[in-house]
Amino acid sequence: MSDISVNIAGLKMKNPVMTASGTFGYGLEFADLVNLEDIGGIIVKGTTLNPREGNDYPRMAETPYGMLNCVGLQNKGVDYFCKNIYPQIKDIKTNMIVNVSGSCPEDYAECAAKINDLENIPAIELNISCPNVRQGGMAFGVTTDGASQVVRAVREAYKKTLIVKLSPNVTSISDIARSVEDAGADAVSLINTLMGMSIDIERRKPRLSIKTGGLSGPAIRPVAVRCVYQVSKAVNIPIIGLGGIMTAEDAIEFFMAGANAIEIGTGNFIDPAISVKVAEGINSWLDAHGCKSLNEIVGVID
Repeated sequence: MSDISVNIAGLKMKNPVMTASGTFGYGLEFADLVNLEDIGGIIVKGTTLNPREGNDYPRMAETPYGMLNCVGLQNKGVDYFCKNIYPQIKDIKTNMIVNVSGSCPEDYAECAAKINDLENIPAIELNISCPNVRQGGMAFGVTTDGASQVVRAVREAYKKTLIVKLSPNVTSISDIARSVEDAGADAVSLINTLMGMSIDIERRKPRLSIKTGGLSGPAIRPVAVRCVYQVSKAVNIPIIGLGGIMTAEDAIEFFMAGANAIEIGTGNFIDPAISVKVAEGINSWLDAHGCKSLNEIVGVID
């Protein structure tokens, strides 16, 4: 058996497969369908400082080779998470990671500080694709200044592994990656969803309540692989790749492009056990190709 354990800036995982935020609930919802402890890491749904209702329905739409969503970070807030969810997940023997969102740097930092006090949460993932209320709704993650501002604020408040999730809806994702590395990020994950739109031509209306939403699924995989490759040439911190991964072979592409670990998102809706199957498939592929360690193929593309 090949060694597929990974270490992401101090975050030790038995295998490199994680579940993406917003696609796996808090993990508890899938406990009857898959052994949660066989997953390298579970990134729970987006958590904000204050409760959020999310967007109006409809907020999901199927597309060719993917889906659109505009859920809008619906959650009951970080205090509810700490009091009610954390006690239920703290003893699951895998890496339970919280995705943190906000509308200003102070919100991000205060939310992160509360999670920092939770002993069995070893890392957070910052969603910097959120709208900046002080700049007319422009997402933090689309400018180097906005991205670094959030990361610096959180870095002061949060002392464990800090992963920053990057948006592909930018001119240069490499520039954004460098800015968050300089601001104190321990690792980056990419890509978040691409902005998309779908129209019901019979009703003559958009299929989503707010017209546009995030596109995910296999259709975005080539874009995600390209982004991972470019970022791998720009930063020295670990990279977690995601975007349309459905098979072990898909994951291998990301590793060869420069990812140190991967996340699976939309695939969880199709097969709740996909993360474990992909981890097993990665091991089988490495064995079949004479590789003793996952590290032998990471970043092999010049």
